[in-house]
Amino acid sequence: MCNETKIAEIKDRVYQANRRLPEEGLVKLTWGNVSEIDRKLKIVVIKPSGVPYDELKPEDMVVCDLQGKTFEKPSLKPSSDLLTHLMLYQQFKDISAIVHTHPSHAVAWAQSGREVPVYGTTHADTFYGDIPCTRQLLEAEVQTEYEENTGKVIIECFKEKEICPQAIPGILVFSHGPFTFGATPEKAVENMIVLDEICQLAKATEELNGNTVRTPQYLLDKHYYRKHGKTAYYGQ
Repeated sequence: MCNETKIAEIKDRVYQANRRLPEEGLVKLTWGNVSEIDRKLKIVVIKPSGVPYDELKPEDMVVCDLQGKTFEKPSLKPSSDLLTHLMLYQQFKDISAIVHTHPSHAVAWAQSGREVPVYGTTHADTFYGDIPCTRQLLEAEVQTEYEENTGKVIIECFKEKEICPQAIPGILVFSHGPFTFGATPEKAVENMIVLDEICQLAKATEELNGNTVRTPQYLLDKHYYRKHGKTAYYGQ
């Protein structure tokens, strides 16, 4: 397969994933983006900045090198979050797609600065543990290289908690919103759907019972590993 054909296929996947965000109620206006990396071609394909979803076309997806320079001329400007995506791809070699958006339930948790506890099996099916929330960015980190520093605090949070995006394929950035990860753009979008649903369920759970306790480890293990890993048996 020639590189041009492969890039066109990546553009189509990224386009389809971006178009799915409003369909799933995950964005308002243009508040979100999906990207995919091809490590052999050393490119990242991402949504263009500020373009309404109903106006997008596959050819509008922006192709960049791993330093963030656009690959094609002419080109629309890439998402303003591109440098965050690049930082995460550099650190986490096993992820191939990233979603960032601002769904209401997940953003509410991000604005609260709280991680999302495991309260049930809906959570445990996808996330092997609490969904973390980063620390607040410092003023200097916001004023200089903001998007890169957003990526850095995500990486810092994963390292401090000794977790990885394969087991916890999503994170909240304090005062900002969620990022999710996947092997494909479609899977990263699905993880964002699950993350926002989990945030809604966790809030409702705490409203109903302020003394709710975390799901026991044995139940978390059962539900996570029946869908993931060598012993998985869920699905066809």
